[in-house]
Amino acid sequence: MALMGCYRSLRLLTGQQGRFLSTSRKNRETVTVAEKVEKTETDCKVKKNWVSYGFDARDETMDQNAMHCTMFATITLCIVFGGFYWAYAPDFKLMNWAQREAFLEIRRREALGGPLIDPNLIDPEKVTLPSDEELGETEVII
Repeated sequence: MALMGCYRSLRLLTGQQGRFLSTSRKNRETVTVAEKVEKTETDCKVKKNWVSYGFDARDETMDQNAMHCTMFATITLCIVFGGFYWAYAPDFKLMNWAQREAFLEIRRREALGGPLIDPNLIDPEKVTLPSDEELGETEVII
């Protein structure tokens, strides 16, 4: 280990570099061509860094059109119009009707002066209850 430290300090003192890095232009490595190269158009014009959306792997415009149509149908038609339908749909479970009917029945019973809820809604003679012996230790919560 000490030998490596001595070698490093010796190298720094002599001015010798361990790595040679050339920053000059490489003029000798380029080639010039006297003829003009004509560009030919190909049938398939594809961007250099095109990444497909997964609808068409060969044609960029078809891929984008399919993606835009799918997003339009999904977001606009399903979410937006589906949300409007859900918000303004009629009461299919008739919950509002049942509540209105209950209020009307309460008003009718108040006007007659009777109880709001009849304790004998079902005739007590028709109901069979277990005896105390059958219940035993079972707790009855009313």
